[in-house]
Amino acid sequence: MSFTLCAGTAIGPYTGGDCPEAVENAARILRRDLEKRFGPAERPVNAIALENAVFDRPEAFTVEAARGEMAVRAGDALGFVYGLLYISEHFLGIPPFWFWMDMDIGRMPPVSVPDGTYTGEKPAVRYRGWFINDEVLLKKWAVRGDFAEPWRMAFEALLRCGGNMVIPGTDKDGRLYRDLASSFGLWLSHHHAEALGAEFFLREYPDLEPNYDDHPTLFQKQWEDAVKAQKDKRVVWCLGFRGQGDAPFWAYDTTGKYGTDEARGAMISRMIRLQRRIVEKYVSHPVFCTNLYGEVMELYARGLVELDPDVIRIRADNGFGKMVTRRRGNHDPRVSALPDTPEAHGGIYYHVSFYDLQAANHMTMFPNSVDFLSAELDKVMEKGLSEYWMINCSNIRPHVYMLDAVRKKWFGQALDGDTHSRAFAAVYFGGSEAVAACYRAYSAAQLPFGPEPDQHAGEQFYCEIPRMIVHQFFIDRLSPAPGLRWLTEAGTLSEQARFFGDLCRTQAPKLLNLWERCEKSGAADITLHARLQALGAQAGALLGDGFEKLEKQDMLAAFMAFGDAAECFREAAEALKGWEKGVFRGFTFNDCFADYKHTAYMLEKLMGCVRELGDSPAHDRWYRLAYMDRRDRPIRVLLVEDNHPTDRELYLRFKKRKEQENG
Repeated sequence: MSFTLCAGTAIGPYTGGDCPEAVENAARILRRDLEKRFGPAERPVNAIALENAVFDRPEAFTVEAARGEMAVRAGDALGFVYGLLYISEHFLGIPPFWFWMDMDIGRMPPVSVPDGTYTGEKPAVRYRGWFINDEVLLKKWAVRGDFAEPWRMAFEALLRCGGNMVIPGTDKDGRLYRDLASSFGLWLSHHHAEALGAEFFLREYPDLEPNYDDHPTLFQKQWEDAVKAQKDKRVVWCLGFRGQGDAPFWAYDTTGKYGTDEARGAMISRMIRLQRRIVEKYVSHPVFCTNLYGEVMELYARGLVELDPDVIRIRADNGFGKMVTRRRGNHDPRVSALPDTPEAHGGIYYHVSFYDLQAANHMTMFPNSVDFLSAELDKVMEKGLSEYWMINCSNIRPHVYMLDAVRKKWFGQALDGDTHSRAFAAVYFGGSEAVAACYRAYSAAQLPFGPEPDQHAGEQFYCEIPRMIVHQFFIDRLSPAPGLRWLTEAGTLSEQARFFGDLCRTQAPKLLNLWERCEKSGAADITLHARLQALGAQAGALLGDGFEKLEKQDMLAAFMAFGDAAECFREAAEALKGWEKGVFRGFTFNDCFADYKHTAYMLEKLMGCVRELGDSPAHDRWYRLAYMDRRDRPIRVLLVEDNHPTDRELYLRFKKRKEQENG
């Protein structure tokens, strides 16, 4: 026999008393999916029972079909959630990222589920989650007028991936959406800069110096308020003590007490013990973690931060997927973040998206390969770091491909680029080998900015560095930009710009080829990413050309090179808008990190400065070259014959004239 899923399939009843809100949410999702597949709900003809049962581990479930009946059995709320979503994926064919891949869920005939017992895989990681971080796109994007809907869909996708934990946004968002996240059954955790999920001291007390030694009562009150607000939720409590924002606490210290690593480590240790006592005052059997991130990793490695044995030690990658300490400014020690020997209570904070204002990826895909990611996560598991995996997913949509890879590692699956690309294409692109090949080729085409295997550039490389160079040009055009020493030790700004330009020029053909391949495949997302990277590399090469022309005092040629670079960024900004459709209209509106339009604006400011250096005081010399016939230019009866053109109008006029001359 079999059980028939159809428009008349009801969900419930729940046999364990009051139905948990998380189970109600999952039932609502499955009801929506049934209607997507079979049409509006009809008079019930059968039902999926929800029955409590005893299992040997949390979150386990079975889906049992027998003699025309179906039951989901579980021992806790998340078990039921996963069981209901299992039905959606395996019997209705709705994959984890259906929404984020803008997948059309069409109608189908009723589905016969053969009698049997179905169950999900056992996870290899205890706490599996996403940090919805740097979420600037989600902040100003509404789905059908509802700004909370993107977050609901994020939590749904996380659960569909088998995740059970979330940091539901950064700073204010993390507090705004934690009730919603909790209603989905997810464990909460916290940003490494926001101990216990508390408000930042400076926001609540803007007129005070954020020094604990001066205001211990106020700091403790903030921590206690945060615990009381979350004490009835499931929380992996993040202990720690950083500064106001993503920086060391001593960056804000005015007492002079914390000038040594020993003093800094002792202070962090003391604050962690204090925060733990506050949680234990309100919560029975709490779960604790702390982030060995950035400067804290370096202190911990030297034995200067003391932790209780049961605190989960979270070790972080460098933002590019390598388990070493991150680069901070020009300082890149690359200290291994992995323990020397396997650790009992270990976890990771891992980025498939990162924002470093240098070279990382936020709007485009993770620049390293699936094989690289898989090998690095295998090392993590070998060191026993399987208690807690928090994945920085930023705005989700640009990073679905790698999030799909990581979810497989959550369950201990073998993973390689060939099989993953084909499996991904099979689910979301009808099995297209051309699309699978594009996903495999993406990482191989990315620009290497250093000798290490993880040092491949995301779009920030092409957006941030030009802005830094232009800024330095206005501050001091002879001296190198101090913030670019991580890339090159060149002694002048022009040398820095030309070094950057040469890197981009070398890689641009590979990225252009990738863009062409992706466009032919018809896969919109990876085509967009390839296009953004290719346009960035073209712009970088043009920026380097412009500085070379400046050195030769060829101001007009420099002006045109900078204009061409600005046009690349304008095209990239338009490409983002052109990609949007359906519910994703407006998704890229708040591109304020890569901010292609702002990079174009910065280059146009540089064009304006170069125009002042090369044009006449009356702004007529370049005008006459651009607008007047060669025979009329020497005749100066009328200085100009039109309103003075803007820099961009002048650039476009020169460009048009050049095209005409070239036939």
